[in-house]
Amino acid sequence: MFELPTVLHSEVFARYPLSLQNGSEHSSWSKAQPGKHVYKSFLEGPSFDKAGVLWCVDIVNGRLLNVDRTGGFSVAVEYDGWPNGLKIREDGLVFIADYKHGIMTHEPGSGKVVPLLERAGVERFKGINDLFFARNGDLYFTDQGLTGLQDPSGRVFRLKPGGRIDCILDAVPSPNGLVMNLDEDALLLAVTRANAVWRVPLTEYGAAKVGTFIQLSGGVGPDGLALDAQGGLWIAHAGLGSVWGFNAIGEPQTRIKAQGGLLTTNLAFACDTGNELYLVESASATIQRVRSPVAGKAMQSHRISSAHREKYLT
Repeated sequence: MFELPTVLHSEVFARYPLSLQNGSEHSSWSKAQPGKHVYKSFLEGPSFDKAGVLWCVDIVNGRLLNVDRTGGFSVAVEYDGWPNGLKIREDGLVFIADYKHGIMTHEPGSGKVVPLLERAGVERFKGINDLFFARNGDLYFTDQGLTGLQDPSGRVFRLKPGGRIDCILDAVPSPNGLVMNLDEDALLLAVTRANAVWRVPLTEYGAAKVGTFIQLSGGVGPDGLALDAQGGLWIAHAGLGSVWGFNAIGEPQTRIKAQGGLLTTNLAFACDTGNELYLVESASATIQRVRSPVAGKAMQSHRISSAHREKYLT
């Protein structure tokens, strides 16, 4: 149907120290996972700050992590939570998609994680997975929980700068990573258990004419997403040990094969080098990198204008 994509191979940039991989079968996060998998750590949520520091999370051990330019890990903060996704606002405030609590924030250097949004109205979330900032300050996030084809009730929410929260979708079988297209008039949504990426056009009143943009096969399904400067979509395909690169109209261009395991969970373009792509391989607890053919949409996915940033309930 399409020409074979170019195959690239990533290299290990950073390896999470064994001394920090101290989760056990008794951890509440591991107990909640189907299949009785026991994880000592689970890296996710890569995001670069303006200083070029790579942030990520360890879900199992409730940590926000920093990775320096040499690949050295340090713990920014540890708390009672399950941080699953992370984005950094223009002013440096860290926003966390916490599977246990909701949307949280962290001021770097404070040693604290503070709740921002724990409920949608009076209702608790199923389990928040990932988040994305639009240029106008809107914060989109996925409420995945344990939804799937057996229970297609996952949700996508939008938090406005003034504090209003809207449910954009409420019938998704495992909503996961999300980005917006270059025009920011549609969401691209990883639907893990459908092994697909949906295109979600946005209107004044919410979503309309939602459809499948890319259908994958094999592995577990798409997890984290990233957009490049040409509007192409990059997909971390968990369970297949790969990252796929598609152009703006959905044609496959590139396949990146990771080292050490099959759990390619998320990815981010470096903010200073343009086309250097970093990916998380959670089974081997490594962050890997590769030079992609196209530059990333540098930092726009988590930057907002100064006119909006003070409106959040922080």
